[in-house]
Amino acid sequence: MDGEGQRPPAPPDTAQPAAADAPEPGNARYPQQQGVNGNGAGQYAQNQEAQGGGGGRRRFRRNRRGGRGRRGKGHGQNQVPAPLDAQGRIVDVENDGGQEGAAEEAGGEPASAQTQPPPSEQQAGTEAVPQTAEGAPQQQQQPPQQNRPPQQHRQQQQQRPQQQPRHEPAQPVEGVLDVDHRGNGRLRNPKYNFLPQGDDADVPRHIIDRDHLRPGVLLTGQAVRRNGRLQVIKTDSVEGLPPQDAARRTAFQNLTVIDPDDRVVLETTSKELLTRVIDIVAPIGLGQRMLIVAPPKTGKTIMLQKICHAITQNRPEVQQMVLLVDERPEEVTDFRRTVKADVFASSSDRPTDEHIHVAEVVLERAKRLVEGGKDVVILLDSITRLSRAYNKEVESSGRTLSGGIDSRALERPKRFFGAARNAEEGGSLTIVATALIDTGSRMDEVIFEEFKGTGNSEINLDRQLAEKRIFPAINIQTSGTRKEEKLFSQHEYEKVKKLRGALFALKPVEAMERLLKSLNEFRSNAEFLDAI
Repeated sequence: MDGEGQRPPAPPDTAQPAAADAPEPGNARYPQQQGVNGNGAGQYAQNQEAQGGGGGRRRFRRNRRGGRGRRGKGHGQNQVPAPLDAQGRIVDVENDGGQEGAAEEAGGEPASAQTQPPPSEQQAGTEAVPQTAEGAPQQQQQPPQQNRPPQQHRQQQQQRPQQQPRHEPAQPVEGVLDVDHRGNGRLRNPKYNFLPQGDDADVPRHIIDRDHLRPGVLLTGQAVRRNGRLQVIKTDSVEGLPPQDAARRTAFQNLTVIDPDDRVVLETTSKELLTRVIDIVAPIGLGQRMLIVAPPKTGKTIMLQKICHAITQNRPEVQQMVLLVDERPEEVTDFRRTVKADVFASSSDRPTDEHIHVAEVVLERAKRLVEGGKDVVILLDSITRLSRAYNKEVESSGRTLSGGIDSRALERPKRFFGAARNAEEGGSLTIVATALIDTGSRMDEVIFEEFKGTGNSEINLDRQLAEKRIFPAINIQTSGTRKEEKLFSQHEYEKVKKLRGALFALKPVEAMERLLKSLNEFRSNAEFLDAI
């Protein structure tokens, strides 16, 4: 018991190997604890050696070189004892030198000689062929190979030219650009009131940004069919100009606005009294913002047609656009057959979003023409129905005015009417719009009150005159044009002032009857004013 902690001398053994091959001294009485103390390879170390857990000095050193330590796989699990030789030493299966030494000490052949395969099997990259019981080599099962085409077929595939994706040739397209809220464009056809059609060409956003395209421009380009739709790939011209030249035009909102100073004479023949009365009572100039206030059945539609005819005859260079919103379908047909102008309509049988879409595209188209220096006239019938459509489609603001109209519903209609202007740089936009009153709707009255002060010219039609079949049923006392002195010559202006003073004292019916009687006596307005 006194020598438990000491290492007793080894018993004499004639078969003991040399000092260089002798194992490290350990605890002979407690061989199972030698691995724990780190002095040898006990049972604990044997288990760790078998599973790679990190026990034993020699094993621990090798594990550190190989990157596996005490956290090796199998540490703390059920271990399998390591194999021992005849002398009770661990056979290191991974150390060839240790196996050979152990075999030689046991009197046998070295392990390398026992496990070395014959020379015929020591070929690089090959494995030994297993032998059967009769000594015949066992045929190994080869993995199935993939089916490959023959060499000739492979050569034919290499010689065959690669098929390119088929694209239809580009085709020319033309239309008015309509841009949605996401920035994507479509080319609309004016023939169909700028409404969406199946063959409308798409204009990608990058082309709109690259060429600085504005909504409402007349665009011509090249398009190809992709995924069943035409898509513009090249812009040839914008408003008849190269895209870079059209982009340099001054934007509509940056034009300098001045008072109308170019009068549009509506007088055509001596017997056309309606236009002759308008020239005297409420003259129209290019850039005018005129509001025709009309009760039902007072002749507002006929008045618009007569104004359109007069402009076509006296100022053919002016671009006229008739916009009919929520009108009866038969009136739309009548306008198209009567006037020589571009008629865009959304009749009463169409949804309200179409009313708004047509009106906005027409306005954008007119703006682009004004930017090019042209004079444009929009005849709108009616701004009351357009405001009703906006009231239905606009997002509710939470505030409702009298008559059930939203407080934000009139923002865009007023912006439409307010776009009329005379540009100092050239070009003008004239808007002649009708407003309905005395319809029995409180909403129509509110709409009229909102637009009453936004125009610079106003014609009021009188129901009493219309009931007496006196046409034009214009109330002379309440109709007129602001700054009309810029539209008349000095001589004409003085004569008109005298005429107004004489008619103002009369009732509306008497004043119109006297004026019509006087005009019938003269062949033109110039002769009539000279006679005053």
